[in-house]
Amino acid sequence: MKVALLGPQRFDPSVAEAAKAAGVTGRFALITAGWQEREREDDELSEHLGGRTVNLALHERADDVFRSDGELRGAYRARQLRFRQLQDFYRIRLEHLIESARVIAHRAAPTELLAQEQEWSVNGIRVLDKHHLRQCERVRTEFQKEWAPHARGRVAWHRAELARLLEGCDAVAIAGGHVASLLNRLQLFGVTDLIGERPVFAWSAGAMAVTERIVLFHDDPPYGVDAPQVLEPGLGLVSDVVALPNPEARLALDDAERMAMYAQRFAPATCMVLPRRSWVLFEAGALVESQRALTLHADGAVADAEAA
Repeated sequence: MKVALLGPQRFDPSVAEAAKAAGVTGRFALITAGWQEREREDDELSEHLGGRTVNLALHERADDVFRSDGELRGAYRARQLRFRQLQDFYRIRLEHLIESARVIAHRAAPTELLAQEQEWSVNGIRVLDKHHLRQCERVRTEFQKEWAPHARGRVAWHRAELARLLEGCDAVAIAGGHVASLLNRLQLFGVTDLIGERPVFAWSAGAMAVTERIVLFHDDPPYGVDAPQVLEPGLGLVSDVVALPNPEARLALDDAERMAMYAQRFAPATCMVLPRRSWVLFEAGALVESQRALTLHADGAVADAEAA
C-alpha cells in the first residue's frame, strides 16, 4: 500500500506532485471531514487534482447517523466525555513531568549523572504516554464491542454508499482540520477497511490521523501550555512515524533541546516534520521518496528526510 504524508496544502498545494510520483492518474475520493461544517468547500482542492474527485462527505453522514440513531448518539457522547476526562488526567501528569525534565536538564551535575537523570526523565514521559494510549484504546475497543456501529442500520447504509463511491476511485485524499473530529468519522464508518489497497494522500491533521499515534503539539501556543501531548492511537496506515505538520507555525526548530526531547520521547518512531510543499511517500511501510520533509534526531539536529 502506498501512503503519502504531506505538509499543509491550503496556500501552496503539492498533493498533485506527490500523486504523480506515486503513479496515480485517476479519480480521488476526498475526505474533508476535519473541516467539519465546511466539508463541502473543496473547489480549490478539486481543481488542484484536475477535477477528478468525489467528496465522501463523512461529516454530513455522521450528522445523519446521529439524527437517526438516538441510542448510538447517546453512547457516542458518553464515550467522547470519557476521552476528554482521560485527556485531562493525562495532561495534568504530563505537564509536571515535562517541567521537571526541563529543570533537571539545566542542573549543574557531573555529565554522566546528568545524562542518566535526563534519560529517566524521558522514560517517565514515555511510560505515561503508553499508559494513556492503552486507556484510549480500551475505551474505543469497549465501545466497538458493545455498540458494533458498523452493523447498525444507518451506519451500514452509509458504508454501502461509501463502498460504491470508492469503486470509481483510484486513490484517497485526506485533508486536515480538526483532528479528533476527523479521526472519529474515519473510524465511525470503518474507512480503513473500505479503502483497501488504494493509495492514500494525507496532509496536516490528516497526516497525523493515519499514523499509529496522534501527537498534538505547539511550541509557542497562543494560549494554554506548550507540552506536546498524545491524543490517541491513529489509523496506523504508517508505522513508526510521528507526523509533525506545519512546523512554520508550530515547531521551534532552532531549539535543539526541545527537538531532542521530541526525538527521544517518541523513539524508535521517526519524528517527521512536514513543512509547506513537503511530502514523503511510503510503500509497504518503507520510505521510498521524500521532498522537502525533515526529521528530528536525538541530539536535537534537524535533517532532510531520506529514503531507505
